[in-house]
Amino acid sequence: MQRNGHKLFHASLPGTAPNNDRWLERKARVVDLFGHSSFYVGTSFREKGTTFEAESRLDPDLYAAHGGVFPVIVRGTGPVGTVGVSGLPQAEDHAFVVTQLESFLNSRDAQ
Repeated sequence: MQRNGHKLFHASLPGTAPNNDRWLERKARVVDLFGHSSFYVGTSFREKGTTFEAESRLDPDLYAAHGGVFPVIVRGTGPVGTVGVSGLPQAEDHAFVVTQLESFLNSRDAQ
């Protein structure tokens, strides 16, 4: 989880590597720039019949529109950071974060 580029929480589980961190950074840059999940951004380009890499003209070493990172938006404030995961195929990374965010939000509603 990041807030304005500052890592607030990071965990590396067995089977991960430094490359996962680089993927997270690249996906988080996409979220910061476009204000949507990294999966949404990549999917929106594919639905237009193109790719993020070809159409955005952004450096692929710095930006990756692959699933797994979401904006953290505070009602009345706007975007304040990102939360993400890397290590699974992109649709699974995306689904994992969705599940975790839903669980967190549901637990807060139950209080």
